Amino acid sequence: MFGLRAFAWIATGVMAVALLTQPVSVQAQLSLSVTIIAVLLTLWKFGRSPLARQTYLALSSFIVIRYVYWRLTCTLPPASDPVGLFFGLVLLSAELYCVCILIISLIVNVDPVKRKPLSRRPDEDLPVVDVFIPTYNEDEYILATTAAAALSMDYPKEKLNVWLLDDGGTDQKCNDKNPAKAEAAKLRRTSLQELCKRLGAHYLTRAKNEHAKAGNMNSALAHVKGDIVLVFDADHAPFRSFLQETVAYFIDYPKLFLVQTPHVFLNPDPIEKNLKTFDRMPSENEMFYSMTQRGLDKWDASFFCGSAALLRRSALMEAGGFSGVTITEDCETAFELHAKGYNSIFVDKPLIAGLQPETFASFVGQRVRWCQGMLQIMVLKNPALKKGLKPIQKLGYLSSMTFWFFPFPRLIFMLAPLAYILFDVKIFVSNVDEAVAFTATYMISNVMLQNYMFGTVRWPWVSELYEYCQGVFLSKAIVSVLMNPRKPTFNVTAKGLTLDNDHLSELAWPFFAVYLMLLTGTLVAAFRYVVEPGISNLMMIVGIWNTFNLIMAGVALGAVSERKQPDRHPRLTIKREGWLDFSDQRVAVEVVNVSAGGCAVRLLEEMPPMLLEADDTRARLTIEPVGDLVGKRSLPLIFRRGPNAGDDVFGCEFDTMQAEEYFVLADLMYGDSDALPRFLASRRKHKSVWAGTGQFIWWGLVEPIRAVSYVFKSKPGAEPEPIAAPAPTEPSTAWLKRLVAQAGEGEKKQAGGDALQPAARKSA
Repeated sequence: MFGLRAFAWIATGVMAVALLTQPVSVQAQLSLSVTIIAVLLTLWKFGRSPLARQTYLALSSFIVIRYVYWRLTCTLPPASDPVGLFFGLVLLSAELYCVCILIISLIVNVDPVKRKPLSRRPDEDLPVVDVFIPTYNEDEYILATTAAAALSMDYPKEKLNVWLLDDGGTDQKCNDKNPAKAEAAKLRRTSLQELCKRLGAHYLTRAKNEHAKAGNMNSALAHVKGDIVLVFDADHAPFRSFLQETVAYFIDYPKLFLVQTPHVFLNPDPIEKNLKTFDRMPSENEMFYSMTQRGLDKWDASFFCGSAALLRRSALMEAGGFSGVTITEDCETAFELHAKGYNSIFVDKPLIAGLQPETFASFVGQRVRWCQGMLQIMVLKNPALKKGLKPIQKLGYLSSMTFWFFPFPRLIFMLAPLAYILFDVKIFVSNVDEAVAFTATYMISNVMLQNYMFGTVRWPWVSELYEYCQGVFLSKAIVSVLMNPRKPTFNVTAKGLTLDNDHLSELAWPFFAVYLMLLTGTLVAAFRYVVEPGISNLMMIVGIWNTFNLIMAGVALGAVSERKQPDRHPRLTIKREGWLDFSDQRVAVEVVNVSAGGCAVRLLEEMPPMLLEADDTRARLTIEPVGDLVGKRSLPLIFRRGPNAGDDVFGCEFDTMQAEEYFVLADLMYGDSDALPRFLASRRKHKSVWAGTGQFIWWGLVEPIRAVSYVFKSKPGAEPEPIAAPAPTEPSTAWLKRLVAQAGEGEKKQAGGDALQPAARKSA
C-alpha cells in the first residue's frame, strides 16, 4: 500500500517539475488538461481501488499545482496599476489559502480508517463506566429521555453509573439576587433530584457556575471512581449498543484516552429545513464525521467533539481534567492528551441521536462559538510549536483550526467580479484561451475531486453554500478573537423550538443586499458585453463568474427564509410491533416512527369504529422490549390524527408520563441500534457533478422568489422568530441587541472564571 501511494505521488512530483518549467503553448496545456480530465473521468467511473484513488489524487494535484504556478507567474496586474495589483493580490491570497487547505485535506483524508466491529467481552473484563450528562437549562423531559436511554445501555448494571450534572441548580443560582430566578433554580434542583431518584441515576450540582461545561464536568470528576468517563450532551440520547460497540477498545489499547463516535441528528439544521433536503441529502456534518474524523484517525489525530465520546479517567486526571483555557473544551482536551503521548480512536457508527438548532440565527451563533474556540487554540496554544505532538498530528490540528478562516476567501470570491464589472479594476490578467486552459480545467478537476472523495456525503456546491451563509457573520467574529483571544464566552443553545409561521430570519437582510449587488453586476456585465467594444471576451468570463455567485446568493436567500416547523419533537423511523390496550380490547399495531412527544402506529387488525370516532381516544401502547425492561412495559397514548386516505397510520401523543415510563420510551426509540444507519444509508446516494449542479441552479432560480414572498408576509408588529443562540458578533450593533432581547431566558451566558466552554463540535 505504501509503495503504491509513494509511486503515485513521486510520479506526480516529477511530472509537475518537468512540465511546469517547460515553455509549453496554451493549446498544449489545454490538450494536457483535457487528457488528464478524461483519465479522471475514467477513474471516477471505474476506479475505486487504493491505486486508483492515489492516482486520482495525484493527477488532480498536478492540475492544481499547475494552476497555482500560472497564477503566480502570469496573471497578476502590473505594478503600473497599483489598484489592480492590490486587489489582484487579495484575490490571489484567497486562492492560495484554498489551495493550502485542499492540500492539507488531501493528506488528512488520503486513507480514511474503517474499523472492524469489536467482539463482545465477558462482563468481568469490562471497565466501570461513569456517564456524564451535563445540563444547564434543558427541559426535564429531554433529560429524562437521555438518562433513561443511558441507563438502558447493554452493559453490566453494577459497572454503569449515570450522573446528571446540573448547572441550572447550583448554589449560586439558588441564591440569586432575583427572587424569581432563585426560586426557579430551587424548583429545578428539587425536581431533577426526584427524577434521578426514580430513574436510578445520580444527581450532582456544585456551588458556583465556574468554567461552564468543563468546570461542571471537572467538578463531577471528584465524585467518580470508574475507569471510563462517557459524556453525552443533554439532548444526545444513546442507543442500546453504544458501550458494546466502543468500550472494549480501552481494554485492547492501554495508551488510549479517547473513543469518539459520530453525532447524528433527528431534526434538520435550518438550511436543510428551509431547502427541504433533510430526507434526501446528506447533512452538512456527515462529511466531517464519516470522512474527516476517519482521515484524522489514520494519523492518531481524531479529537473529542464534546459528546458521544468515552475518555479514560486516569488520562484526564493526569492532564488536570477537562481543559478550560478556550471555549472549545472538547478539542482542547484532546489536544493536550495527544501531546502527552496518548492515543485516540474514531468509531464510525452512529450510536446517538441528538437535536440541532432550529433557526438560522441560532445556527450562526453555534458556528461562531466553534470558529472562535478553534482559533483560540491556534493562537494561545499553537499546534505547530506544541511539544509532544507528532508532525502529522500538528498538521491535523492546524487543518481543523485554519479551516475556520474560510469566511474571508469565500466573501472575496463572491464580490471580486464586481470590481471589474462596476469599476473596471483588472484584478486578473488573462485571455479566454488561458482562462479555459488553466482556470476552467482547474475548477472542473477540483469539483470532480470533491465529488470523487466525498460524493456520497456531500452534494456539489453545498460546501460553498454553507461557507457563504456562515461567512457573512463569522468574519467579524474571527477579527474579534484574533484581537483578543481570551474574550469569547460560552453560550447555551436552546433546542426543541417550534416555528408557527413562514418568515424571514432576523439575519436575512445582508443576504438580500449581496444578492442585489450581484444582480446589478450581472445586468451591467450583460450591458457592457453588448455595447462596449474590445472588452467582450474578458467581460464574458467575469460575467459568468458573477452569475454563478448570483446563483449561490439566490440559494442562500432560500436558506435564510425560515419555513414553519410546528412539530417540536423530531421523529425517528422505526419498525416495532406492539399492542394498543383499550379498557376492554387489545389491537395489534406496528410502530412506524417515534419521538419524545409521540409516535405513529399502523393498525395490523381492525379497530372498533366507536374508538376511531371518539375525541381524544386514550390507550396504552405495549411493546416487546429489546432490552431488560422490568416493571411497566407500556406507554400512555392519546390519538391526535386519523389516517390519510388508504392508510392505516394514526398519529398519537404521549400522555403524561411517569419517570419509570421513560425506560419504555428509551427501549422503543433507542433499542434498535440499526435505525440510524438505515436512515443515513437512505440518503447517502451519490450525486453526480451534473445532477448536483442542475439542482443548485434550480434552487438559485426558485428560492429568491420564495424569499421575496416572505418579505410581503412579514407584518409590522408581528411576533419575532424564536432565537436559540446568542448573536454572532460583538454587541455593538442594533440588530444584535434585538436578537439578544428576543432570546430572553432561552439563551443565557454561563459566566465564571477565566474561560467558558461551548457545546460539542459539529453537534449541540
